[in-house]
Amino acid sequence: MYKHILVPVDLNEKGFADRAVQIAVWHAKHSNAEIHLLNVLPGIHMSMVSTYFPKDAAAKMKQDVKVQLKAFAKQHIDEDVVYKTYVAEGKAYSTILDYAEKLGTDLIIIPSHKRSKIDKVMLGSVASKVVEHSPINVMVIKPQG
Repeated sequence: MYKHILVPVDLNEKGFADRAVQIAVWHAKHSNAEIHLLNVLPGIHMSMVSTYFPKDAAAKMKQDVKVQLKAFAKQHIDEDVVYKTYVAEGKAYSTILDYAEKLGTDLIIIPSHKRSKIDKVMLGSVASKVVEHSPINVMVIKPQG
């Protein structure tokens, strides 16, 4: 059914992506699909932002996130499931959609924050923007509890 499943992972919020990855693993096992975990860092190379960090800070941060994402994957994805990890930089929803296209993804499984309506108006919602702009199927996983 699916061959490439993209799961955006926010490592800043413990437990946030666990359920989405669990569901991705189930789908991967039942359709022999490959899972692609993606963490999107904010654009720290932007000139205005980069002046506040030491020159090698962005590379160190990206490397640290790669290590964390691989540890997360090892903890949450069974050994018999094929997966890859990616760390990208940019605007979250557009980077997710770019990777979905680049990887030939046929399903995005994205966790959704439990936010109030005011938060969504003020901050926007990555999940809702992905759903709105994605040309492929998107499964939104709501937080438990």
